[in-house]
Amino acid sequence: MNRISPKKLLLSKWTAVQPIAKQKHFLVSKVVLPEDPSQPIEWIEIEAVYSKKTKLIPWKELKDSELWIQGWK
Repeated sequence: MNRISPKKLLLSKWTAVQPIAKQKHFLVSKVVLPEDPSQPIEWIEIEAVYSKKTKLIPWKELKDSELWIQGWK
């Protein structure tokens, strides 16, 4: 279980345990803020380092150490 805070996600580096579309290294490029500021953050946009393709995922998915490793490995 990766320990992370949604407030510190922006520009953090992640490695996918199983490559996603032949990409392993990702950067959190955007934290999607909810329309209602009192609601918690739910979504982030990750960007593949080499291809620059982006994908929207729930930020809590990064907590799963079977899917993601914090940092670039």
